[in-house]
Amino acid sequence: MSKHSAKTAGRSASRPAKKSAKSARATAKKGSARLPVGKATRPARTGTPVVMPATATKMIRTPSPPVQPVAMHEMPVRLHKYQVGETVYYTSPTFGRAAASGSYIVVKLLPSEGDDYQYRIKSSGEAFERVAKESQLDRA
Repeated sequence: MSKHSAKTAGRSASRPAKKSAKSARATAKKGSARLPVGKATRPARTGTPVVMPATATKMIRTPSPPVQPVAMHEMPVRLHKYQVGETVYYTSPTFGRAAASGSYIVVKLLPSEGDDYQYRIKSSGEAFERVAKESQLDRA
C-alpha cells in the first residue's frame, strides 16, 4: 500500500464521525424554541387596520419662518441701449489690438459683462463679427 492510499484510508475513517456529530448538533438545534421566519409562520392579516394611539401619529405643523420680501424698485432692470439691426459707430479701445473703427450693424444682443452690456456687431467691409461693449459704441 502506498503512502497516498494510507492517507486516504485514514481520512475516510474519520469523516463519518464528523458527519454524525454535525447531524447531532442539527437535531439539537431543531428542538430549540426558535422558529424559522417565513410566510407560514407569520400571523395572517385581518381586515381591520391596527389603530395607533393618537399621540403617536399626530403631527404638529408649525409655520415656516417668514421670508423677507424683495422690493421690485430696489432691483433696477436695465435694458440694452441698442437693438438688433441698428447702425452704431464702433470706437476701438486704445490698448491692445487696433480694430477698425467705423459703422457697424448690431447682429445680436449679448449678456452684460460687469456693468456693460455686450453686442455682436458686423461691418459690411468685414467677413467676420466682433463683440463690443456698450461703452465702445455710439449712435451713428
